[in-house]
Amino acid sequence: MIREPIVAGKFYPNNRDELLEMLEEFCVKKEFKYDAYGVISPHAGYIFSGSVAGEVFSSVNLPSKFIILCPNHTGFGSPLSIMSSGKWLTPLGEAKIDEELANLLKEMSNDLEENSLAHKFEHSLEVQLPFIQYLKGNNFTFVPICVGTSDLNSLINLGEVIGDVLKNDRDLLVVASSDMTHYESAEKAEKKDFLAIKEMEKLDVEGFYTVIRENSISMCGFAPATIMMTAVKMAGAKKGKLLKYTNSGDVIGDYKSVVAYAGLVFI
Repeated sequence: MIREPIVAGKFYPNNRDELLEMLEEFCVKKEFKYDAYGVISPHAGYIFSGSVAGEVFSSVNLPSKFIILCPNHTGFGSPLSIMSSGKWLTPLGEAKIDEELANLLKEMSNDLEENSLAHKFEHSLEVQLPFIQYLKGNNFTFVPICVGTSDLNSLINLGEVIGDVLKNDRDLLVVASSDMTHYESAEKAEKKDFLAIKEMEKLDVEGFYTVIRENSISMCGFAPATIMMTAVKMAGAKKGKLLKYTNSGDVIGDYKSVVAYAGLVFI
């Protein structure tokens, strides 16, 4: 199956040269890079969150394989929807699904279901791929997983499956796609978000989940983040580190109602 881009020309340029120019601005060369187990990267339009995503991917020694976890904004598909074959297209070319890794995950997990519909109209995974393509060319494979459940046991179970794979394969990075607080003032958003960021930096999975729930933090990818943190902690990560935090007000100048973005690396 070929998965066509749905937000090219909307969230990021549809023109290859324009996209490359934008990515060059966001992906600043780093003298030091982390050997990371996982990352959190935002998924808004590039003019809003591209600088954060660029900081994340530029700060990590990128492997040849990725598991990319995204939230389900559309409601289509299964609670945990995986695609195990095919290619995703962007203006930078084809990104190939890692069939061997995807099939291994399906064998290990009773919860993952083959379902391309969940991915067909979902933007939050697609927007991660051009950053990887810019930095890696097309010398990588990935497994897309769309997360449409908030059940903690289900999230931890999948995280443990991914963690079991990750601890035996360090040529793999787990990416959780998420924005932070939505449509609150910048001041309130930052206060709430840093409660969650503090738990993420401690790699306290249940503490993070509780803080999100108790403070009604509208972090759309908290479920993918829960899976990712469970996996990287199991594989040997000791902490998370915040790389950059911004909000939409920094672009449009309106801080009364913002969407916030955080980029973290887990090492």
